Amino acid sequence: MKNAELAEIFEKIADALEFKGELPFKVNAYRKVARILRDLPEDITDIYRRGELRSVPGIGEGIAKKIAEYIETGKMRKYEEAMQGVPPDLLKLMEVPGLGPKTLKLVYEKLGVKTRQDLERVLKDGSLEKLPGMGKKKVDNIKKGLEFFDRSRGRIPLGIALPLVEDLIEYLKQYPVTNISPAGSLRRMKETVGDIDILVTYENGEELIDHFVKYPRVERILAQGSTKGSIIVKGGYQVDLRVVPKESFGAALQYFTGSKPHNIKLRTIARARGWKISEYGVFEGDKKIAGVTEEEVYGALNLPWIPPEMREDRGEVELAQQGKLPQIIGYDDLKGDTHIHTPYSDGVSSIAELVAHAKQLGYEYIVLADHSHIPRSDRNFTLEMLTKRRKECEPLESQYNIKIFQSLEVDINRDGDLMVDSKVLDALDFAIAAVHIFPKDFDMTPAIIKAIRHPKIKILAHPRGRLISKREGYRVDLDHVMQVAREEGVILEINAYYDRLDLTDIDAMRAKELGIKMVIGSDAHNVGMMNHIRFGIGVARRAWLTKADVINTLPLKEFTSFVMG
Repeated sequence: MKNAELAEIFEKIADALEFKGELPFKVNAYRKVARILRDLPEDITDIYRRGELRSVPGIGEGIAKKIAEYIETGKMRKYEEAMQGVPPDLLKLMEVPGLGPKTLKLVYEKLGVKTRQDLERVLKDGSLEKLPGMGKKKVDNIKKGLEFFDRSRGRIPLGIALPLVEDLIEYLKQYPVTNISPAGSLRRMKETVGDIDILVTYENGEELIDHFVKYPRVERILAQGSTKGSIIVKGGYQVDLRVVPKESFGAALQYFTGSKPHNIKLRTIARARGWKISEYGVFEGDKKIAGVTEEEVYGALNLPWIPPEMREDRGEVELAQQGKLPQIIGYDDLKGDTHIHTPYSDGVSSIAELVAHAKQLGYEYIVLADHSHIPRSDRNFTLEMLTKRRKECEPLESQYNIKIFQSLEVDINRDGDLMVDSKVLDALDFAIAAVHIFPKDFDMTPAIIKAIRHPKIKILAHPRGRLISKREGYRVDLDHVMQVAREEGVILEINAYYDRLDLTDIDAMRAKELGIKMVIGSDAHNVGMMNHIRFGIGVARRAWLTKADVINTLPLKEFTSFVMG
């Protein structure tokens, strides 16, 4: 699919323009279209061939021409123009938290910083701290940002890895494969993954791997044989394909899914019986006991099949032995999406499009959660806007037989005040609180606690405020916040946007222990992003949440009582 390639190009254009000091609205326009393309559920090439580029919400005439140019020629003049005069290694440094475009331009012009090595040099020799407007605190933040960058480097976000694997699997299914599945941390739905593993059974491994290495997005072939192939695809991501015998597929899938501590626990159980367990099967001496399916492998050890998301050695094996493994939430269990943005703030899909897609997903209700303060503008959400949005929803509710809750994602300022007009707040069905702007090193705990004590607040969105690829979030004593949320009956959100996934699985486990209810919201800003809900469900499954823990598994009547009672 061209979507990811084009999204990356538009992101690079935005980076280059921001470095050059272009007006923010022009920079943000390219970032916005990059997000739209990443989340588009259909291949942009197919849309272009039908002559329908302009029908995609958020794609105007200028962007449509650039997309058409790239599809037809493989090049884009605007990209080449934007990159002129910008050292290629320099833009990579923009990914370092704390090193914004203005600072980067300053160190480039004054200290000749063009590469990572140059940056480390000026951090070490003290010359960076001497520049105007810098100082020790800012330099320390850049050092911390560099450490964060190094920790996350080489990891693939779940929201990029999973669609890539699904596309690759469809490509491999051009051959009559009998079993095929992703493995590794991706199958366990970890928020980021390393290399991507795919397992498959096929009679002619050499033939299938030859097809695999010809995948259209391949940049480099690392290995090609009869049982394993390894490639680097566009974006620098490594994918390994293993062709395994049908009689060992289950054992191999279990073995390569991991995690390592979970697998060690299984091997310990097997050894206690004098057995061996490996990627080839479960063996008693030379006799193979199991291996065709995962269920067979676990069953041989007197265990029920354990969902991949739970395989982290957090006590799941012991619960399985006791017959107490919880029935965790399923990927089809949600009855509604509790966090959707519309064009009334910074969403790009019309409410009609969002509602139609919600109905396709089988939802009984959705929650419109536009920002109380419109991002990248000086506008606030007004009572007039709420009235207009509500009127727009009324015929859609009847047409699609779906409930549309009128809410807002209300900003919390550093003092804990809700950044919304009280008349607007009173007119909402209920409100969602969130922090978006926060000073570095400022403890937001008191502000969040003050905000969630407001009687209109029913949900706290993305409670840590992190962006996995960019920042660790604000300072917060989340356990204290959880205690107050429990007292006030406030629901905590698992934000399903793949660069947030906030709450984390560990946080959600803690919330469950405290008896706090949760919701899973997509934070959709277009129709395609509504499909991100599965990443949030993955977090919930990793946290061992059941349907009872997640209130948007409730039918409409019960959900309404919960949020408006």
